[in-house]
Amino acid sequence: MDYHLKGEVFVVTGGSRGIGRVVAALLLEQGANVVICARKQAGLDAVQDALKGGDRLLTVQAHAAKTEDVDTLFRRTLEKFQRIDGLIHNVGMNIISTVMDVEEALWHKIIDSNLNAAFLCARKAGQIMRNQKYGKIVCLSSLAGTRAAPAMGIYGIAKSAIEMMTRVLAQELAAFNVQVNAVAPGMVRTGFSEPFWSDERLYDHIVKSIPQGRIAEPIEIAHPILFLCSKGADFITGQIFRVDGGASAV
Repeated sequence: MDYHLKGEVFVVTGGSRGIGRVVAALLLEQGANVVICARKQAGLDAVQDALKGGDRLLTVQAHAAKTEDVDTLFRRTLEKFQRIDGLIHNVGMNIISTVMDVEEALWHKIIDSNLNAAFLCARKAGQIMRNQKYGKIVCLSSLAGTRAAPAMGIYGIAKSAIEMMTRVLAQELAAFNVQVNAVAPGMVRTGFSEPFWSDERLYDHIVKSIPQGRIAEPIEIAHPILFLCSKGADFITGQIFRVDGGASAV
C-alpha cells in the first residue's frame, strides 16, 4: 500500500513505543523522513537501533507538555529537514482512578500529558504549516473520549477536549491548506492498555462490546493515520476517525 509520502517530513510524538513506533516504522517504509520524540533517551536509542532509518530518522529527547522542549523538537526538525509536512501527536498517559477520588496533582498530570501536550505540539506545528501553506496534523484520541469507561475517566475527558481542539484547529487552518484530523481507536494491543487486555476475563468482557470480536493491533491504527497524512485526504479536515471494530456503532 503506497501513500506517496516519499521524501516528506513527519514528526511523531511518543514514537518510541506502541502506536507511535509502528507509525514511525510505516512512514520509514514509505520513504518518508521521520522525527521521533520521547521523554526517555533509552527508549529513543532502542528505537533508533530497531528501525534503522539512517539519515531519514532523527530522534529528539523532549517532553511534549513542556513548551521549551516542544520548541527544541521543531527547531531541530527544521534544521535537519527544512520543513514539516505532518505531525502525528501520539503522546498520552492514564492513571487508573475515579474522577471523584483522584488527587489534584494526578488530575493535572493526566490533563497535562494528554491535552496540554497535544495543544503545544499542534500549535507549534500549525504555525509552521500556516507559513508553508501546507501540512497535515493527526492527533490520537480514543473511544474513551466519547464513552465513559471505568478507570478511564480523566483520560477520556482529556481526549474529548482533543477532539474539540481538532475541529477548532481545522477551521483556523483550513484557509492555509492545512488539514487537522484525529484518529480515535478503541482498545489496542499495546503496552499502554496491557492491564486491560492481558487479563483473560477482562478481555472477554471488553470484546463483547466490539462487533468484530477482538481488539485492534497497532498497525490497524497506523494505516488510517497514514491515509490522513496523504494527499488522498486533502479534502478531509476536522474529522474524528473511529477505528474501533464497530464498537461505536452499537
